[in-house]
Amino acid sequence: MVSGKLVLLTGTKKGSEFLLDREVTIGRSQENVICIEDPKVSRKHAVVMPTEKGVLLKDLNSGNGTYIGSTRVSEYFLKSGDVIRIGTQLLRYELGEETKVDTAPPLLVDAEFTTEFEGTDLKTIQHTLLEIPRGPAKDQFSILQKRLRAVYQANQIIASEQNINELFAKIMDQIFALLPADNGAILLWHKRKKCLTPEFVISRGEEFTICSSVVNRAFDRREAILIQDALRDSKYKCSSSSSIIRNKIHSIMCVPLIYQEHCLGVIYVDSRKSSTEFTQEDLEMLVALAGPSAIAMRNAQYLEMIKQGYKDTLTAIANAVELRDHYTIGHTWRVTQFALEIAKILGWSESKLEEVYMGGVLHDVGKIAVDDSILRKSQPLTDEEFEKMKIHPLKGAELLRDIALFQPIVPYCLYHHERYDGKGYPYGLSGKNIPPEGRLIAVADTFDAMTSNRPYRKGMEPELAIEKIIESKGAQLDPEYVDALVEAYNSGKIHSIIQDFHKRDKRSLACPFCSTHIRIGEEVEINSEYVCPVCGRRILIRETNGILFGELLPQSEALYTMIPFRPFEK
Repeated sequence: MVSGKLVLLTGTKKGSEFLLDREVTIGRSQENVICIEDPKVSRKHAVVMPTEKGVLLKDLNSGNGTYIGSTRVSEYFLKSGDVIRIGTQLLRYELGEETKVDTAPPLLVDAEFTTEFEGTDLKTIQHTLLEIPRGPAKDQFSILQKRLRAVYQANQIIASEQNINELFAKIMDQIFALLPADNGAILLWHKRKKCLTPEFVISRGEEFTICSSVVNRAFDRREAILIQDALRDSKYKCSSSSSIIRNKIHSIMCVPLIYQEHCLGVIYVDSRKSSTEFTQEDLEMLVALAGPSAIAMRNAQYLEMIKQGYKDTLTAIANAVELRDHYTIGHTWRVTQFALEIAKILGWSESKLEEVYMGGVLHDVGKIAVDDSILRKSQPLTDEEFEKMKIHPLKGAELLRDIALFQPIVPYCLYHHERYDGKGYPYGLSGKNIPPEGRLIAVADTFDAMTSNRPYRKGMEPELAIEKIIESKGAQLDPEYVDALVEAYNSGKIHSIIQDFHKRDKRSLACPFCSTHIRIGEEVEINSEYVCPVCGRRILIRETNGILFGELLPQSEALYTMIPFRPFEK
C-alpha cells in the first residue's frame, strides 16, 4: 500500500510533516489531524487516506473547494510532488524513501526557458534552467526533472490566483518553499512617486533592509542580480552596507518583473546565514518564477481595475439615493459593513462576501422611485405615506433585474423588509422562505435604524438596541442572523461602524461623507490622509481650536491601495 507524508509549505506550522499511515483529516475544527485556522476552510474540509490504489485526496463537500494547482478536485489520487491548496494553506505530498515508485508525473514543458539581459558587471544568469547539470546521466535527469516539476507546480499555483493581495502572498510562499531565503519583498513601480515601493514583505527580523542600489539596478537595466557574498563581492558596492552588517545579510538575489516590454517592479530576497549562499541555480529558479508572476500580477491588476470600475458604478448609484434621502445619510454604508461582519461570522465564502457588499450598497436603490416629499419629511410618515414608501423594494428589483451584472443582488433589494413571522412586505414571506440575502440585510438594516439619528429622534444606545434586536428573534428577524450580529457586537467587530459610537472620544470626527464618527489614533498626524472604515472615502484630517474635522478628498486622486507587510511565518 502506497503511503508517504504531507508537508506544510505555508502557515505558522510551515515545515511540519504528517505521515499517511492512516486517514489524515484536514479542516478548521480542532478535531482534525491538520487544523487550519482560516475562515475559508470548512470545519471538516478534506481527508487524505492511503488505499490499495494509491493515496486518495477527497474533498468533504467543502464550501470553497480543494485544489491541486489551479484545478478543483473532489477525489484525486496524489502523485509525489503534488501541491494541495486548501484555503490559503499549501501542502505538498511526498513519498517516503521506502515507498518511492519509479513512475513520476509527466513533465509539461511548452518551450525552453531562456533569459536575455543586457551587459552587466554583476553576476547574472549565464545559462538556462534546462541546462543539464554535470554528473551521472540518471542523476542529471533526476535533478532536471525536479527543477521543472517545481517550477511548473509553482507557476500553476501562481497563475490560479486572481486577487492581487492573495497573489503577492502566493508568489512569496512559492519562493520560500523552493529557495533558502530568510527575507523577501515584492516592489512595484509607483507612478506618482516615481520610485519602487514595497508592496509585500516577509521579514524574519524586526528591521528589514533592502539595498536600493540593487533593486534600482535590477529594475532600470532589466537585470537578474546574484550577490553571493554581500560584504566581500568586490564588484558590488551598497549604499546601505552598515545596515547589511548590522542585519547580517549574507547573500542577495533580485530579479525584474517583466510583462511584455514593461518592467512592473522587482522581486528581492536575501539570506542572513553565512552557511547559506545563493547559487546560480537559485537565481535561475527565481527568474523562472518571476516571468509568470509578472503576467499574473498584470492580469490581477486589470481585474482589480474592472472590479473598481464596477464598485464605482455602484457607489454612484448609491450616492444618488443618499443625496435624495439626506436624513439617512451614511445608512447605506453602515448597513453594508454590518452585513459583511454578520456574513463573515456565518461563514459565507469570499465570493459571497463580495456579493454582500454590492447588495448592501444597493439594497435601498428603489428609493429613487419614492417622492421627495416622503423621503425628506422630518416627521414620522403617515399610513398613506408609508404605503408609498413600501414600493421601494419592488422598484429596486425592477431597476436591477434587467442588468445581468446586477441580477445576483436583486434578493438584497427585494426581500430586506420581509419579516421572519410573515408580517413584512412586499410578499409577506416567512421563516426560511425568505432568501438568506433578505434575512441578512433585514438584521443589519434594523440595527442601523435603531442606532442612527433621525430628525424626529436620537439613535438608541447600542446596548439597548442589541437587547431589542434579541427580543425580535423569531418574530421580525431570523434568530441565527441575530445571534451572529450579537456575536459581532460582543467581540467589538462592529463598534466602529455604529454612527455615534466614537462621538465621545477626544480624537474623533464625523466623516464628512457618511456622518459616522470615526476614531483617529494618536499616530495619525494632522493634515494627513485617512480612510473612513465605513464608507471607504478618503478624508484630510484637519484641526481648529483643538477640534478635529475632516475634509472630503476627491476619489479620482486616490492612489492604489498599498498591501500591508506580512510578518515572517516561522
